[in-house]
Amino acid sequence: MRESDSMVKKISIMILTILILCMFIACQSKEDDIPNQVDEGTPAWQRLAQEPITFDWYINYSWYTTPWGQNAVSKAITAETGVSIKFIVPTGNESQKLDAMIASDILPDFITLGWWEEQAQTMINKDMVYALNILADQYDPYFYQVTNEQVINWYTKEDGNIYAYPNSAYTPEDFKSGINIGSNQNFLVRKDIYEAIGSPDMTTIEGFKNAVIEAHKMFPYVNGEPLIPIGSDEFYDEGCNSFDKYLQNFLAVPFEIDGKYNHRYIDEDYLNWLKMFRELNEMGYLSKEIFVDKRVQLEEKLAKGRYFCLLYQGSDIQASQKILNAKNPESIYIAVDGPKNSKGDDPTLPSAGINGWTLTFISKNCKDPERAIAFLSYLISEEGQKKVFLGVEGVTYDYVDGKYVIKPHVLELLNTNRYEYDRLYGADDAYWMLQNNVMQDQWLEIRDPLTHSLWEWTKPYTVYTSQYDIVFEADSSFAQIDKKIKLEWGKTLPLLLLAKSEEEFDEIFKNYKDKIYALGFEQLMEEYTRLMQDSKRKLGLE
Repeated sequence: MRESDSMVKKISIMILTILILCMFIACQSKEDDIPNQVDEGTPAWQRLAQEPITFDWYINYSWYTTPWGQNAVSKAITAETGVSIKFIVPTGNESQKLDAMIASDILPDFITLGWWEEQAQTMINKDMVYALNILADQYDPYFYQVTNEQVINWYTKEDGNIYAYPNSAYTPEDFKSGINIGSNQNFLVRKDIYEAIGSPDMTTIEGFKNAVIEAHKMFPYVNGEPLIPIGSDEFYDEGCNSFDKYLQNFLAVPFEIDGKYNHRYIDEDYLNWLKMFRELNEMGYLSKEIFVDKRVQLEEKLAKGRYFCLLYQGSDIQASQKILNAKNPESIYIAVDGPKNSKGDDPTLPSAGINGWTLTFISKNCKDPERAIAFLSYLISEEGQKKVFLGVEGVTYDYVDGKYVIKPHVLELLNTNRYEYDRLYGADDAYWMLQNNVMQDQWLEIRDPLTHSLWEWTKPYTVYTSQYDIVFEADSSFAQIDKKIKLEWGKTLPLLLLAKSEEEFDEIFKNYKDKIYALGFEQLMEEYTRLMQDSKRKLGLE
């Protein structure tokens, strides 16, 4: 063989080898891009249940205290999934705690916070949380079988990904279906005091004022402690729900006027009611305690029955109601007709909407994303919902004649001592992070008549308001303007209530209006309107 022929042969072999090698690499690369092959019909939590793991879960509420691993429900979930939870809650200011974790990049495995919190968008923008759909595609397609398609679509971002899943979400279709949907907002009065003063009409400014004065006159003290004539939710840096949002809802202040988003804080009826509260403060009927008390102090005073009346959330007085009922059933809080506007319109009380209440994220610091998405799917599934709501069959409930029946002694404890119930059993959404109220409705029975009656009272007045729940992109110019205006209201509200005269009230409010207009209020309202219309289209509410 000539030398040239030999060389050609060697070159040909080299080229062939290279081609084969390239084909192998290409194939390997394609295989690497293919997600793990999993059985779409088998939940991943079942496949992984034999491998114990403990996740850290941050809950952005300082009041949440239910531990994991001590009660029947958490033990059963761990036995079923292999997952244990270590809850982390802030002490003090929630926003500061979460901001610090974000800044230090020390987010735990799971994070749960309100859907409206700006940190939700910040974590997405900073690429600190997983896209749940990508994790589901790779590890657990069962996720798509247990989630609501419309909720998924609502929370899908422009990049096509969904980064968190809500609890307590209702779609417009749920609302139209006639299922058990009410509002969580009530005007509450202490039953025995209210009846003792003649069960007066408190829907008008004069009627409300006179009732408060009479209640304090007849009951200056309750159980040896001063009566607090008017209670409220805690004041925070953006205002106070009782004196702004809840009051506006009872006054049926419109969310929009002539197709434009309405800034409800400048409504005339609303301002007249604030002036009445200012007058009551001038007369000594607005306790200074309400301006500084946090939720812990509020609950302590509710449990002692120290408030005559308050605008508050019915579900948040469960524990207090049970304590009061055990001592004296006549001292509980009941829902009655509260503040109304000058036309006497019924209140417009928001239901939970498609946003839900809180969002749960999986952080990119998560020690095992596969187990995390599998556990999330479990909690969202019917099996998981039964556990967190009904509890453990044979322990908290029995299945009798096609119905789920809570054991009598368990029901008795639930209706008398919520703290002890959570310690022993932990059902009834003690672990509420992924609760599905629509699914749970099929198992619902009147367990706690004390709080059920509050829920029932709201049903005729409940409206769907998700289209008005606007959240701006974090760090956008509109988000910054919105935040400044909300903080300005947070500073203004206490000043209005504590004003020494109506003239001072008017001057304070004028300064507020001047400041927000200078901040870009008109442009902000235009953007609110645009986003409101987008939401209507997305929800099919045009």
